[in-house]
Amino acid sequence: MFKNKHYVILAAIVAAGAAGSATAQDYPTRPLTMVIPFAAGGPTDVLGRLVGARMSEILKQQVVIENVGGAGGMTGSARVAAAAPDGYTFGIATVGTHAQGQTLYKRPLYNSVTDFTPVALLAEVPIVLVARKDLPANDFKEFVAYAKANQNKMQFGSAGAGSATHMGCVLLNYIIGTNITHIPYRGTGPAMQDLHAGRIDFLCEVITTAKPQIDGGKVKALAIFDAKRSPALPDLPTAQEQGTANLEAYTWNAIFMPKGAPAAAVNKINATAVEALKSPLVSDRLEGLGARIVPDDRATPQYLGQFLKDEIAKWAAPIKAAGVVVE
Repeated sequence: MFKNKHYVILAAIVAAGAAGSATAQDYPTRPLTMVIPFAAGGPTDVLGRLVGARMSEILKQQVVIENVGGAGGMTGSARVAAAAPDGYTFGIATVGTHAQGQTLYKRPLYNSVTDFTPVALLAEVPIVLVARKDLPANDFKEFVAYAKANQNKMQFGSAGAGSATHMGCVLLNYIIGTNITHIPYRGTGPAMQDLHAGRIDFLCEVITTAKPQIDGGKVKALAIFDAKRSPALPDLPTAQEQGTANLEAYTWNAIFMPKGAPAAAVNKINATAVEALKSPLVSDRLEGLGARIVPDDRATPQYLGQFLKDEIAKWAAPIKAAGVVVE
């Protein structure tokens, strides 16, 4: 009787272990939710939906897109942080939601480092410096000289306080040593219209929205804020090529799960996202928009974890120097 009782307990332990292994092996067994912390139609939404659709095919489970906008993307990201850590909810993060916001916001809704599990860095989208057509500068060196001499009367626009376009110019001011007046707009559209009209001097715009304006001859492109030129604008030199080191500004996209997500789920979603990005339908579309898909050695959870810490530190200095704070 006593011996049989131990056999029953042992059998139960073995069965429980087998069930746990099967759960990890079979994951996912139901639809997953991808939270995109911005409204539908923007660049982050386009990337998320492209990657999510291909992930659905690979996983043979639907990846349901949930757009949760607000607070510069922090509302949607907070939704991910508060979700059950079961591997069935993950979010698309950006440099704004997870790096810049930690310093920019007086009271961030979460701690990007401790409240999430890093899964995969996906892509980077560099920022381009575009100026009004009649600005008396035809390359970045001339722009820097002009800006230093005329900073008290110049203005730059952005898609809003705390946006990627704002932060790109904050970094520009910080590195070249200027203090140019910021004019925030309610989105890129009205800011670009005022640039066309010459009411502001320049924008630091993401390449996906700057490229059509450059191709149409409506603005003057002076530099790309990246380590190398973009295939989408191959004739546009980087700021570094033109003599200004360390000027790299971009938005990036990554996948994070809630803190405590199972390792098996993290590894599965990482591998699936990396495979999805290699699909020609996904990669060709993203690269055509100016996005740069990261190589495999930068797509790991371990790399993303350290990358996030480095990005928070990188952006803290210029944000503090500019005195920019969002309540």
